[in-house]
Amino acid sequence: MDRRELADFLRSRRERITPGDVGLPAGPRRRTPGLRREEVAQLAFISTEYYTRLEQARAPRPSREVLSGLTRALRLTDAERDHLHHLAGAPPGPPSGPPREVRQSIVDLLHRLPRAAAIVISATHEVLAWNDLAAALMEDFSALSRRDRNLIRRAFLDPRDSGGGPLYGVSDAEEFARNAALDLRAAAARYPGDPEVTELVDELLADSAEFAELWAAHDVTAAVTLTKTFRHPLVGPLTVDCDVLDIADRDQRVVIYTAVPGTPAEEALRLLSVVGTQRLDVPG
Repeated sequence: MDRRELADFLRSRRERITPGDVGLPAGPRRRTPGLRREEVAQLAFISTEYYTRLEQARAPRPSREVLSGLTRALRLTDAERDHLHHLAGAPPGPPSGPPREVRQSIVDLLHRLPRAAAIVISATHEVLAWNDLAAALMEDFSALSRRDRNLIRRAFLDPRDSGGGPLYGVSDAEEFARNAALDLRAAAARYPGDPEVTELVDELLADSAEFAELWAAHDVTAAVTLTKTFRHPLVGPLTVDCDVLDIADRDQRVVIYTAVPGTPAEEALRLLSVVGTQRLDVPG
């Protein structure tokens, strides 16, 4: 444990946070840059005396529970969390659950791809971010609950669209479901203590015989899908290339659907980029 470096790091993180960042009133007589020590202690559920001793490099090694509280109170990034643990002499374990926050630079990237439909999915295939063309090609994810934005749950428990065909009319529905199940097994191993992952697996095992059979096989290697055909209710079938980019530090993926230039699929995507999520095939 490097007490002096730990103390300096905590002080620097405390001073950069404003009361408004954590829902506290600033007050007219505040002189301390950032938060007060007692405010950090309160947010971390530890005593003010102990936190003060940490900043004075006089405290004993903090427990993992205390480090988790400080991570939350000081709004640390994943890299800062890891650094805090190393300074305290307690190397960090895996995060409790799949990260759901998408970096703003990735969100901006999605919207800089006007000719591509792009989404960001978590380790459990929850759609976390999307651009307008993805909403037009697949569905308006903003109108769905978190539960319904999970593509694994949809693949096994609600696998068909309103027309009776596979969800989004995809040509590889069975292959996608199998690969998603393998991905979920790997995610469950990475996040064994996450209640949401456990709940999702239990739900799928209870309600889907297909998923239960795949789960019992203990396979973990998924095939790579290079192309996919969507059958869209407005523009009909369109075959697109499917590329997946890993965001390693967030355990997330960017899935990008693009059409070969000069093909009918490119024209279909161009039309969808204009009409968006409107359903022109529905009267009125």
